[in-house]
Amino acid sequence: MAIKFLSEEWIQALMNVVNSSETYHEAARNWEGDFYFIIEPEDSIKEGVIYYMDLWHGECRSACIVTDEKEKTPEFRISAPISRWRRVIEKKLDPIQGMVTRQLKLQGNLMKIMKTPKAAMELVNCCTLVPTDFPE
Repeated sequence: MAIKFLSEEWIQALMNVVNSSETYHEAARNWEGDFYFIIEPEDSIKEGVIYYMDLWHGECRSACIVTDEKEKTPEFRISAPISRWRRVIEKKLDPIQGMVTRQLKLQGNLMKIMKTPKAAMELVNCCTLVPTDFPE
């Protein structure tokens, strides 16, 4: 059964997939950094959602929806409308390419992310394993 994309259940499912992925663990074994993935309002989506993920040496130590952007101070913030996030999750937009071309707006050190592109791709691969119900 598909899980609604803009839900706590979805980000928890992603955390479980990440933590059970040997491929992600290997690709991100040297990664240290946390993120806000900001889904901006668009069309029928009237309110944005902020997913927080703390990724550390191939594991996700924490993942949740954040209701107040000031709640945490992540090293990276990546924001885009839901249609762009959907393209990333469906592997129609490479996340690194999206950041370089500003289709995904990054606040944080792009060079740090570019040093571990396989980790970014494996995180997207983990997203594809979560059965997702995108809002229309």
